[in-house]
Amino acid sequence: MNSVAVSSITAPWADDAKVLADVSLVAQQQLAPAAKRIDEGYYPLDIMASLGQAGAYAGYLDQHGCRFGLAISAMSEISRHCGATGFLSWAHDVCGLYMEQSGNPALLARLGDHTAGLTFGGTGLSNPMKALAGIEQMAFKAKKVPGGYSVSGTLPWVSHIAQGQYCGAVAAVDRSDGTRSHEIMFLLDLDERVNLRACPEFSGMEGTSTWAISLVDYFVSEDQMIADPARPFIQRIRGAFVLLQVGIAAGVIQGSIDSMREVEPTLGHVNQYLHNRPDELQAEFDDLAARTMVLAETPYEGSKEFFLDVLDVRSQGAELCLKASQSALLHQGAKGYLMSAAPQRRIREAHFVAIVTPAIKHLRWEMARLMREEVPA
Repeated sequence: MNSVAVSSITAPWADDAKVLADVSLVAQQQLAPAAKRIDEGYYPLDIMASLGQAGAYAGYLDQHGCRFGLAISAMSEISRHCGATGFLSWAHDVCGLYMEQSGNPALLARLGDHTAGLTFGGTGLSNPMKALAGIEQMAFKAKKVPGGYSVSGTLPWVSHIAQGQYCGAVAAVDRSDGTRSHEIMFLLDLDERVNLRACPEFSGMEGTSTWAISLVDYFVSEDQMIADPARPFIQRIRGAFVLLQVGIAAGVIQGSIDSMREVEPTLGHVNQYLHNRPDELQAEFDDLAARTMVLAETPYEGSKEFFLDVLDVRSQGAELCLKASQSALLHQGAKGYLMSAAPQRRIREAHFVAIVTPAIKHLRWEMARLMREEVPA
């Protein structure tokens, strides 16, 4: 990591309080009214552009002071109003992280437009993360050719992508005898060489623009290279990758607590008999948020203990999401069960937090492996 001192933070996003206030304003005025439409399939690039101008996608970068706490807080404020857009924001953030941490001048030159929400990019690392953990096979295969690599394969379930955009991707490089040599990581430009196929309809989160990517002899140039080999790079950024996701969970949790408090004046007299009351959940969430902010101070810490702590807060965030969203629906009753109601949407958003890579089962798999100090084949 090329560390940048906080004193070198450049305008216009130098003030954390102003960034959060501006992000909150966009989230309340533009995002909240569109949340139902996004859940049903509207891809909100216009709103994401506004969030980018507010500074939502800058804080975590070295050039902006490596303020991971700010990035997580901004993502939480976005997810508080729309979990799908919170997830898109996470995908956008980690794509920018790949670009900056690559050190590749060609990718660094593209980072300003990405940060400002003028261009958009996601991440295709769900399959690679599971493949490197030994859960499934790597979808993309690469072979060395003059000037770069040629990549083929089909990668399903890639979000925050569309023609003309881009995403991070990983491909396995095999030797002539079929054994694995190494992996490469690159920025996949979604141009005319790329075929995007629609995925089956989700139960929600449809506005995340999620597609399957098919490549046939797609040429990856040096200007697109993030890491060769990829494993040391992924090892270095994996904690930051997972930690940023806590911002999605945090917003869904806080939004659920908001919905519980919303009906206290009219239903508190009977809701007092429910488990997981808003004050109890708020205290549990505040403790989780405090732990997350401590970890956010050193996002590239490389120790096993640090990564275990990151996996633990991510897992607890997903579990608290499930509990808080269900509690919100029970507290609101029939009002919260309407298709237009935020609590029923957050139930589905919470389940997405629990199954998106790394899912709760993947997190527990990885924690168990690290505790045993095993190395995947």
